[in-house]
Amino acid sequence: MQLDELMSLEQYSLPQREKQAILTERLRQLTLLHRDRCDPYRRILSALGQEPEEIDSLPEVPALPVGLFKSHTLRSIPEDQVFKVVTSSGTTGAAVSHVYLDAAAAQFQIHALAGVMTHWLGARRLPMLVIDARSTLRERNTVSARGAGIIGMATFGRDHLFAVDDDMRLDRDALAAWLKGHSDSPILIFGFTFMIWQHLVGALEPGEVDLQNAILIHSGGWKKLTDLAVAADEYKAELARVTGLRRVHNFYGMAEQIGTVFVECERGFLHAPNAADVVVRDPATWEVVADGEVGVAQTLSALPESYPGHSVLTEDFARVEAVDDCPCGRRGKTVSFLGRVPEADLRGCSDVQAREALAAA
Repeated sequence: MQLDELMSLEQYSLPQREKQAILTERLRQLTLLHRDRCDPYRRILSALGQEPEEIDSLPEVPALPVGLFKSHTLRSIPEDQVFKVVTSSGTTGAAVSHVYLDAAAAQFQIHALAGVMTHWLGARRLPMLVIDARSTLRERNTVSARGAGIIGMATFGRDHLFAVDDDMRLDRDALAAWLKGHSDSPILIFGFTFMIWQHLVGALEPGEVDLQNAILIHSGGWKKLTDLAVAADEYKAELARVTGLRRVHNFYGMAEQIGTVFVECERGFLHAPNAADVVVRDPATWEVVADGEVGVAQTLSALPESYPGHSVLTEDFARVEAVDDCPCGRRGKTVSFLGRVPEADLRGCSDVQAREALAAA
């Protein structure tokens, strides 16, 4: 099955066994492509003794530690074909990932995200409230993960309002006027998890605005909320108490696999889309753990052709909750992402060998 055929299928309709077979073949092809076009990636595969031709299952697809995208240039296209560089979010002064997209890859990501989000939002574009500042989009050629998320989600909205000013203060007057103008319509709200908590929930008095008719899509920033001891259930309960908002979908995504998102269903679990999957590994042995056990997430995506990001060993704990039998009715793997590995510094043999292979060049 070609990638465009896979992406045209109804989301979450593939039984896991059929999906695994399709993705295994696609990821084998991508591993071969990146080996041929990305010299650092080729050296990593050689150091690890990996033979892409022998890939016969998803766990056999070699994974790059996500930290390598922060420390090395990994791209499978000539420099003059780079259309956009996406950078990961990070604290001031910290290293960030750089993800290189050509024009075709950028369109692929948009198409893939659209296929997922229209499943949850419907085909009709809704008035959209962005809990962020417009200045987040100021750079044109280099885009932060936050900016890329806004740009990607903006496609599904209309009459966009950026509700936060450049000093990161909620513009109450603009918000009230905008909500009044859309009082007879469902609205879409998008923002990053901590931004929603701090600049919407934390800035409003209970009942100050009525968001009962809204759908919230949010992602990222859970580490700050963990530090504040805010759990997911409390987050949703406070949103409902302060604003009346009850339709809330968290999603997991990363700059290193932009366009690939795991969205939370009505039962509180995240679902792997048609073009992606997850393998959970024991951080001590890197063996695949049984479903229901916690380990480190290796995320797999059929999308990346311009850089070798099709198989990434993340710095996040995860657990496969169900396969093909989530109570919501969607097929494929149902996953919980459970927060960052302490200090997010994985020192397994694959990480060390990959770095040594690049350092020796």
